[in-house]
Amino acid sequence: MPDGQSTPGVQHCRLKEHPTQQVRLVGGDSRCAGTLELKHNGDWRPVDGFGWTLKEANVVCRNLDCGSAVSVVKRKESSGRPVWWIDSDCVQSGSSLRDCATSVSSLYILNLTCSDSVRLVDGTSPCSGRLEVKSDQSNQWWSSVCEDDFDQQDAEVVCRELGCGAPSVLQGALYGEVEAPMWTKEFQCGGHESALLDCRSSGSARNTCSPGKAVGLTCSDSVRLVGGDSRCAGTLELKHNGDWRPVRGLGWTLKRANVVCRNLDCGSAVSVGEREESSDRPVWWIYSYCVQSGSSLRDCATSESSSSILKLTCSAMAVYSFS
Repeated sequence: MPDGQSTPGVQHCRLKEHPTQQVRLVGGDSRCAGTLELKHNGDWRPVDGFGWTLKEANVVCRNLDCGSAVSVVKRKESSGRPVWWIDSDCVQSGSSLRDCATSVSSLYILNLTCSDSVRLVDGTSPCSGRLEVKSDQSNQWWSSVCEDDFDQQDAEVVCRELGCGAPSVLQGALYGEVEAPMWTKEFQCGGHESALLDCRSSGSARNTCSPGKAVGLTCSDSVRLVGGDSRCAGTLELKHNGDWRPVRGLGWTLKRANVVCRNLDCGSAVSVGEREESSDRPVWWIYSYCVQSGSSLRDCATSESSSSILKLTCSAMAVYSFS
């Protein structure tokens, strides 16, 4: 875009240019989705690794100046090939992807999807934070949104676009206040759109946004207990990337299960155990240490196959049984 021009509906501030990219996503619908590849020692290779969740994927999304991480999935190939192995612990430590890379041969590669045009920043998870919109895909311009120009239906679209559950909190300045740039038009979503920038917006631009009015948004986890005597007991299932699957995990205790019971408004955890099935099926693998750190279940989910799934019982079941 030539100097002096701007995109309608946004006050611009150019972000610092990224250094030469050493990471990319290939084979997807956009540059923000596809197989994760890293250039290391002059060699582009796909990436495999242990324990990758949305937290690690967000590192890649930020590096590519994409939005929030929406999904991370391991894909099995027909034969092994050289890959860069990157362990999630190394990424979480703050090291660069290149510093974490080891040359191995693997049947598996990581596929990532980042949102193109929206992200939630400075929150406690990829499903919470201050809303920012990328106004021009050819440039690096992200703008906060004024609370007065955003409503519940708009929030539903954002949560859906990010692969999160329904909006649970919508409040200005919830995740810090920022100065310009600010999006200057009102979003007019019907609530059914798949992306925020697919929504109509007002024709007239707002010149100012009052302090403390930048939109802060929290989207919920979509979790449920199925197959039990009440909605507060049964097999734990999580909806992630639009897909309901049972949960499998390591080291789950009553303390970790309490997170689920509270989320479902079902009191405290009474029991947590595993149920063995006759064959493997797709599950969301969730490590207990990740839940204990305060992350949401969705942030901790990795796609795996397993014949063992988690069963939970929460205390509210006893209350309901005597009513």
